Amino acid sequence: MIDNVKSLEQAVAKLDERELKRFASWFAEYQDKLWVKQMKRDAKEGKLDFLAEEARNEKRAGTLKEI
Repeated sequence: MIDNVKSLEQAVAKLDERELKRFASWFAEYQDKLWVKQMKRDAKEGKLDFLAEEARNEKRAGTLKEI
């Protein structure tokens, strides 16, 4: 694993500006997809239920702010 990371670091360091921008864009999209998967998993497992409960409580109390 560490060897893989070192290899990636070395390869990225050799990219020219255009290639680095392309890689950075791809990597950002990849991280976004991972984040969405994690959020879906957390929601399915009920880990985000407290957020909905807080919103319901704030709405009842009249303190919920529109965004």
